Amino acid sequence: MLVLSRKKGESIVIGDDIELTVLSVEGDTIKLGIKAPKQIEIFRKEILASVQENNESAAIDPKQFLALLQAHAKKE
Repeated sequence: MLVLSRKKGESIVIGDDIELTVLSVEGDTIKLGIKAPKQIEIFRKEILASVQENNESAAIDPKQFLALLQAHAKKE
């Protein structure tokens, strides 16, 4: 992991088209501004992790799905 120190108003650039700017620092909270192309998705890590967990828990095992289909077909 690269660790950089930046002050309010200072930026870092990632690649050719992503710029992170420190907008404010208040206690232990930092506000960042992000300039990036619209096609680049930007997510807060904790929300992305939560969505991934929900997706994994909602996914059904193919064997379970086949068993459910077979049970449904027997009912009809």
